[in-house]
Amino acid sequence: MTPDMLRTQFDHQQASYRLHPYPSLAERRYRLQQLKQLILGNQDALIEALDQDFGCRSAGETLNAEVLPSILGINHTLRHLKGWMKARKHRVPLLFQPAHSKVLPQPLGVAGIIVPWNYALYLAIGPMTAALAAGNHCMVKISEYTPAFGALFQQLVDQTFDDGVITVINGDVEMAQAFSSLPFDHLLFTGSTEVGKAVMAAAAQNLTPVTLELGGKSPAVIDTSIPIEVAAERLAFGKCLNSGQTCIAPDYVLCPPDRIDAFIEAFHRSVSRMYGQVIDNPEYTSIINDRQRQRLDTWLRQAETEGAHLHWGDQRPGLDAASGKMAPVLLTNVSLDSQVMQQELFGPILPVIPCETELEAQRFINSRPRPLALYLFGYDRAWQAKFEHSTHSGALVINEALFHATLDNIPFGGVGASGMGHYHGKAGFDTFSKLKPVVGKQRLNSLKLVYPPYDGWVQRQLRRMFLK
Repeated sequence: MTPDMLRTQFDHQQASYRLHPYPSLAERRYRLQQLKQLILGNQDALIEALDQDFGCRSAGETLNAEVLPSILGINHTLRHLKGWMKARKHRVPLLFQPAHSKVLPQPLGVAGIIVPWNYALYLAIGPMTAALAAGNHCMVKISEYTPAFGALFQQLVDQTFDDGVITVINGDVEMAQAFSSLPFDHLLFTGSTEVGKAVMAAAAQNLTPVTLELGGKSPAVIDTSIPIEVAAERLAFGKCLNSGQTCIAPDYVLCPPDRIDAFIEAFHRSVSRMYGQVIDNPEYTSIINDRQRQRLDTWLRQAETEGAHLHWGDQRPGLDAASGKMAPVLLTNVSLDSQVMQQELFGPILPVIPCETELEAQRFINSRPRPLALYLFGYDRAWQAKFEHSTHSGALVINEALFHATLDNIPFGGVGASGMGHYHGKAGFDTFSKLKPVVGKQRLNSLKLVYPPYDGWVQRQLRRMFLK
């Protein structure tokens, strides 16, 4: 597909939407059910396609981290959609009575969705669920890094939906740039902060509103009030899932100095218990391609040159060329100016930084760009509360990692450098809707009391009543 063909497809979607700009509840439910069956009826093919793209993508991870939350999100939306679609009544202040007022959720039109490679299925289905629930049509751009998945997903969508309702686009960077330049009624992008800036700049040319789901460096803070084995196990799972190729993966750990050695030992014990030798385990996912592997290897070498100590536990160190896998590695004595502390890691690397107090941790976090998630590990509720109001993050998660992204009854989104806007559940429905106020009067018009001239007795009395 060329950029001109892409524009033709967009025009087709716009025309299709204008013919039927407010789908009924039944129509929206039907589309969501179709999307659900597309996933359930093709699970094996989707798992195989992602495995092909990664070189080794754990089938269990695809089921648990992509298929399951996709279905849970659709089911949640199906259960609540009728209530979300209802007009929301609002009281009119006394001064303007008699009158009526409500807010009507109205579809925006044609939504654009740009999908990253790390969770290609889930990060396509989640925004699609929200866009379809809100009554929109949508165009979905799949990452060029997942060509097998992209080809399969395009085929399945073409077989299931009219192309005036949903269109899947594959292609390279040039196609992605052309896609983000289309005058969508809303554009949702998931990816890196740097690419997010380019997407937002392109969207600004059309005044297209954007939701940016970015990333950044999500910290984990460990307190003395939690057993180190518990914190280490939960962080090991959060870091090893998809080999750390997760936007909300813990990116560095702030730990009391006298607990660092115990944390490193407990972390590696947890990894061995879950995976054995990760290089030989098909349940441990590969780094997706040579570009990403080279990036991680370069950053590790730089950190080591600058004095960092690399802790591999009993795993084989370094990248395995045959499998494209990298065992999780913890770093100590890390320079804060190194790439591993300046850039989002997106891999199984985890720096551990000594930190004495919660105040020191808060200052460290607040001196850096606001992260997509902040993970606290400690049972002391007073300690937890100190972070709630003193730090900013897309989410604050206590004594666990990652799972908040699968909760459809709370918004998901970043803040500052980690993104803008929210989706999931009702937040996603509202994002892809115009919450349009509908206000009015009938025969009796009390506002005549404030028509000119403005110095009458009635107006003076009204000002006395309300200007206080």
